[in-house]
Amino acid sequence: MTPPTVKRVVLFGPESTGKTRLAGELASYYGEPWVPEYVRGFWDEHAGRIEAGDLGVIARGQLEAEEEAAERAQRVLFCDTDLLTNVIWADLLFPGACPSWVREEADRRCRGYALYLFCLTDLPFEPDPQRCFPDEAGRAMCLRLWRETLVARGLLYREIAGEGDLRLKRAVAAVESVLGPG
Repeated sequence: MTPPTVKRVVLFGPESTGKTRLAGELASYYGEPWVPEYVRGFWDEHAGRIEAGDLGVIARGQLEAEEEAAERAQRVLFCDTDLLTNVIWADLLFPGACPSWVREEADRRCRGYALYLFCLTDLPFEPDPQRCFPDEAGRAMCLRLWRETLVARGLLYREIAGEGDLRLKRAVAAVESVLGPG
């Protein structure tokens, strides 16, 4: 069972903003687990084909992976994504197809996270077959959507910008602000 004091921190933001790398770096820095984005493996297992009917399966897979990783956490768990991100992508790619339970669970769970690290689009875009918005207008639109998602719910977040060690240093400072004395 997950210790009640484990804080969950979500790496949040549009595609190609360094979330996965930062999640791994933070997990290494703190000696704690992190949960990858379930949809990446799902994409590979399904030869790059995701359909509207897969949205619930992907959400369940993300939840199960997060809970499994939480069982190993002592103080903090880093989540490379969350259900809010699943909902944003569902609305972008499959308008009207997001299962209502996913939307409801996203709204419920987001209030239980200690912090969102909102990764900005200041890093160069890295092409990837799973990515959709490489141009400046698309990146700006995504940044706006992700920010509006946090603001509309009144969630605690810190913007994370900068490259390499600077980005990690800023993320660690934000995490420390919610962890307190350890």
